[in-house]
Formats: sequence, structure tokens, C-alpha cells
Amino acid sequence: MSGIQQRSGYYDRNHRQSPALIRARKPYLIKNTLLGTGIALFAVGIYAYTLKVVGQDDFEDVKVPDAPVTNTNSLATKSSK
Repeated sequence: MSGIQQRSGYYDRNHRQSPALIRARKPYLIKNTLLGTGIALFAVGIYAYTLKVVGQDDFEDVKVPDAPVTNTNSLATKSSK
């Protein structure tokens, strides 16, 4: 045995892409970039639309309860028990 077995693959010892991997990925580089950009723009568009629509709502239909009334007598009786 010669010690460490050399692995064949698309990356060298320094984890850089080999020329074969670069050639294999080249036809898909532009298409993948355009698709990724399109998906990102779609997600940002949905996010912006959602913030715009929610910002227009004034929440008139939501009932806000009054501030709770604190009774100092009830606090004193609870602490003495």
C-alpha cells in the first residue's frame, strides 16, 4: 500500500474547482443565475406587497380593552393571607 489513497473528483487538495468542473458547469451558469435572481425578486415582491397591504389596515375592527383597574385593597388582603 502506498499510504493515503488519492481521491479522484472535481476538487483538488485545496478544495478549488478543477478545470473539468468549471467546464461542466459553464453551460448552466447564466440560466441558474437568471433563475435565482427571478426567485429572489419574486420573494422580495411578495414581502413588499404584504408590508404595503398590512400598512394600509387601520385595525378599526379590533377591540382594544380598557386599561385594567388596580385595586390597592385587594393587593393588601392577598399579601396578608
